[in-house]
Amino acid sequence: MPKPKTYPFWLGGAAASWAAVCTHPLDLAKVRMQTSKGKGFVGTLVDSVKADGLRRGAYAGLSASILRQMTYSLTRFGVYDELKKRLTKRHPVGQPLPAWEMAAAASVAGGLGGLAGNPADVILVRMTADAAKPAAERLGYKHCFDGVFRIIREEGAPALFRGVGPNCARAILMSASQLATYDFYKDMIVSTGLIKDGLPLYFASSFLAGTTATTICAPFDVIKTRIMNASGSASIGSVISHSFKTEGMSWMFKGWTPAWIRLSPNTIIIFLTLENLKKGVDYIRGTP
Repeated sequence: MPKPKTYPFWLGGAAASWAAVCTHPLDLAKVRMQTSKGKGFVGTLVDSVKADGLRRGAYAGLSASILRQMTYSLTRFGVYDELKKRLTKRHPVGQPLPAWEMAAAASVAGGLGGLAGNPADVILVRMTADAAKPAAERLGYKHCFDGVFRIIREEGAPALFRGVGPNCARAILMSASQLATYDFYKDMIVSTGLIKDGLPLYFASSFLAGTTATTICAPFDVIKTRIMNASGSASIGSVISHSFKTEGMSWMFKGWTPAWIRLSPNTIIIFLTLENLKKGVDYIRGTP
């Protein structure tokens, strides 16, 4: 029996970082919509570019986004692959893992990834939301590391883990509804015989996974963003109650459209890049 293929731990983080570069303007627009009562998705993005130019208006916080992927996504992809390998050994050769085992593995990986990436996530939310604030209230972080050092100096190290609860909850849901569903959809499509292994299969599976993940994670994403953007002592309960009081039920899916517009291509880019990185590793190793 051939040994299962192993790949470098950092491949998932590298793929997610490239996807973050490609879709960062969409993430920026989503965060600014979630933290303000301004215009819609397109209007928010256009106003950002008009006010601050293309680089700062569309790519503010890019360094924090890459740092987040190289902590959060690197951890969750690496842990997920390792758990899948261990679980696969418990089943007959060639038998796909049950959906619940893939979801459980992805959930554990997501929780650890959310914890590892929380400091970068705090910086990312603040940097992308900064321009939407009045000039006197802007934080003006120069880059992600400047943000880390300033938060530690001005607010204390625990501030880097603001919102870690909803962030980890969201990361668990995101990983279960993105990583596990990608594998599930891929196995399901292959079993039908409609699409063979290759680019169309990766595209279809990642598109379905991105849509599933957006819908499941929307409320947690809004809560996480609003808590991290608050520099005071606002609790999770106060943020949720205030949101219900001022916006009704609609706040739970505020920014769903830009989140889907961002997450769907982001998920597609991640998995297409990851699959091709794995093929590149196979080519270098000379393995089929």
